[in-house]
Amino acid sequence: MAAALRPLLTATAAGTLLAALWFVPSANATDESAGTPGAQSRRVTAAVDTAAGPRLADTGTGVDTTPYLIGGTAFLGIGAAFVTYSARRADALSV
Repeated sequence: MAAALRPLLTATAAGTLLAALWFVPSANATDESAGTPGAQSRRVTAAVDTAAGPRLADTGTGVDTTPYLIGGTAFLGIGAAFVTYSARRADALSV
């Protein structure tokens, strides 16, 4: 009975994750502030800036990506360990 519920639990977890990701905001490059006060001044400065040519976005003085690299590497290692553990466990059970 427990083995029959495992695919149902996996599908439920995957569906819950997808539903949660649906609400993550997206990064659109459109200006949706046409109705807000002060939008005129932003439009004017944008027109002046575009006269000089296209520019890249200002990202500040530097973004420290070290935590993202360490976290990504850690999650990659944990995932690889789970895959290795599952493969060894499946081989041990099939013998």
